[in-house]
Amino acid sequence: MRYKAVIFDLDGVICETDRYHYRAWKELADSMGLAFDETINNKLRGVSRKDSLDIILGESVTLYSNEEKEALAEKKNKRYRELLEGMTPKDLDAEVKLVLKEVKNRGMKIAIGSSSKNAKLILDRLEIHSLFDTISDGNNIVKAKPDPEIFLKAAEWLGIEPKDCLVVEDAKSGVLAAEAGGMDCAALGDARKYGLAKYNLNSIKDLLDIL
Repeated sequence: MRYKAVIFDLDGVICETDRYHYRAWKELADSMGLAFDETINNKLRGVSRKDSLDIILGESVTLYSNEEKEALAEKKNKRYRELLEGMTPKDLDAEVKLVLKEVKNRGMKIAIGSSSKNAKLILDRLEIHSLFDTISDGNNIVKAKPDPEIFLKAAEWLGIEPKDCLVVEDAKSGVLAAEAGGMDCAALGDARKYGLAKYNLNSIKDLLDIL
C-alpha cells in the first residue's frame, strides 16, 4: 500500500458548494454596490473567508476596520449556512461515496482538510460525517492554504506521518499546501492545469488506481 491515509479537500472534491458560496457573496456584494461575477468568484477558490472578502472589497478594503470586515464575513457566512441547510444526501455524487467506502475498506484512514468553517455541517447534511476519521477545517487553523497547516493538523490527528498521506485537491492553493507539508497530491478539476501535483485525476474514481 503506497499511502496510509487520504486527506480530502471538501468543496469541489467531496461535494459542490460553489453555487451556495457564489449566491451568498453575490448578495453581500450587491448590497454594498460592489462588482461581483464568476471571474471574481474563481479567485476565491481555496481561499479563506477573510481573504475572500478582501478580494471582493478590492480597492475599498482600506475603508473598513477589522471589526467591520469580521461583521461582513459573518453576514455572508450566515446566509451561506442558510443555503447549506437545503443540502441533502442527494447532493452527494454516488461515485464519491463509493470511493470513500473503498478507501476505508482497504484499511486506510481518511480525513477532511478544508479551509471551510462549515465542513461538519456539510458532512452532516450529506450524511457522511461518520465515514471520516478526523476533520481539519477552518475552525482549527491560523493560516489558510497555501500554508500546509490544515493538512499537517489532519495528519497529526490521524497519527500518520505526512509522507504517508495523499491529499486530494481541486485548487492550486491546496496543491501548494500539500507539497509544502511534504505530502503527495492528486489534483482534480481546475488544479490539474498547473502541473504541480504528482497525480492528475480525470475523476475521483481514478484515485483508486494510485493508492
